[in-house]
Formats: sequence, C-alpha cells, structure tokens
Amino acid sequence: MHGMMRGYVRGIEAVNHVIGRIVMWGIFALMGVLFYSIWSKAFSLPALWTLEMAQFVMVAYYVLGGAYSMQTGAHVRMDLLYGDWSPRRKAWADLFTIWLLIFYLCVLIYGGVASAAYSLGYWGQTPFGFFAGLATGSEEIGTMERSSSAWRPYLWPIKGVMVLGFTLMLLQCVAEFFRSVLVLRNDPMPERIPA
Repeated sequence: MHGMMRGYVRGIEAVNHVIGRIVMWGIFALMGVLFYSIWSKAFSLPALWTLEMAQFVMVAYYVLGGAYSMQTGAHVRMDLLYGDWSPRRKAWADLFTIWLLIFYLCVLIYGGVASAAYSLGYWGQTPFGFFAGLATGSEEIGTMERSSSAWRPYLWPIKGVMVLGFTLMLLQCVAEFFRSVLVLRNDPMPERIPA
C-alpha cells in the first residue's frame, strides 16, 4: 500500500513538474500579446483580439501552474503557526485541511465541466453524461458559445484548460494527502522534485 502511495506521489509530481515548467514560459506569450497590443495601438489599427487573448493566456498560466505551485510550496500560505510546527504536526494539519481543498476543487471541476458542456452547446442537466455521449457518438455538439466581445472567440478551449488545471490540482492534493500519511507512518517519502 505504501509503495503504491509513493508511486502515485512520484508519478503525479513528475507530470505536474513537467506541465509547470512548460507553463512557466507562458509569461513570455503573455508579454508578446501585450507588446503586440501596444505596438498595434501606436503604429496601426488596434487589434481587437489582444485584450481577450491576454486574459486567456493569463488564465491558462495561472490555472495550469497551480499544481506546480502547490508541489513546490510556492503558493501563499498562512505560516503564523504552521511554520514553527514539527513535520509530524504539519502532516496532521495537512491531513485534515487538504480535504477542504479537495472538496472545493471537486465543486470547481463539476462547475467547470458543466460550463464547458454549455460552451459546446449542451443545455441539459447531466454535463458528464454529455461528454460520455460525445465519446460514444450518441451526443452532438450544438451551437457553440462565443464571447460577446467584438472578436467573438469560442470559449470552450479556455474552459477546457480550466477543467484540466483544476483536475491537476486535485491530483496534487491527493499526492499531498499521501505525503502526509507517509510522514505519519515514518515511511520513507519521495523527495520533492526541485523547482
């Protein structure tokens, strides 16, 4: 059982590490979009797509980097008491508080899947069933949701990215839970992948 936990932690952290390192470069994509926006406003006709594209890139950067941030401990944390605790006491606190985050992420995933289904033209009550139906061919994509801006991009790609990011964070939360269990069992825990 402990070997499976260690394997899960190693596997999920390796995936989140690779995705996090790739997404890090997204800041340069964001800078490129914003630079083009400035250039087009100064020297030619302003581009309609730049503001919304910058928002989409920032959402992808933020959401897909969340699991990597959690893995490396770079996220904001209230360390007033937690910072001085022993590793075992931290593990006990993490063991219980991680369930609040898991619950919150499950709600976000459910809402994200429903929103992604809506963006693909589904107006029913079972969004997971809609995606299962797409896989089997019993469902069809309807009128796709578009932004109300002048550019009018489709919204399903960014909603899909959000669901992917929330899912990666959920998987990282389970890995953090297993880490806490391994610490409490005095079992050798996999080393964290360095940032």
